[in-house]
Amino acid sequence: MRAAQERTQTSPGHSVVSDIQSHDCRAVSAILQRIGDKWSVLIIQRLGEGPRRFNEIKRIIGGISQRMLTLTLRNLERDGLVSRTVTPTVPPRVDYALTELGRDLLIPVSALGQWAIQHTPCIEAARARFDASEAAETPQQDRVSAG
Repeated sequence: MRAAQERTQTSPGHSVVSDIQSHDCRAVSAILQRIGDKWSVLIIQRLGEGPRRFNEIKRIIGGISQRMLTLTLRNLERDGLVSRTVTPTVPPRVDYALTELGRDLLIPVSALGQWAIQHTPCIEAARARFDASEAAETPQQDRVSAG
């Protein structure tokens, strides 16, 4: 067993492995859920090009509702990935920008986005093959009654 790991007996037949380099799965899952959300990825990528106003972000990200953009920006701000700057003008100007933490996240998010773009045709072809295979194996009547 590695030196960084330690086994702790919790009850008969059960043990917990703690690793000083591992993190609580729930915390990691919550963070990955936030940054892996499709709107978060798109917003982070666009803010990587520089600060933007709310309506500008809404225009360049097709299909996002005003409510979803508001919620996503608020959550990214809460997580310390995006900053919100209000300039006291009439009407007030609000700019959103990546924080240092957000800029650090931009590297893997952009790589993931590029990977998705590059491999979309392969994934679509695989889905089509899978769906055709499933359709051939399952009689029409079974598919309708299943659901």
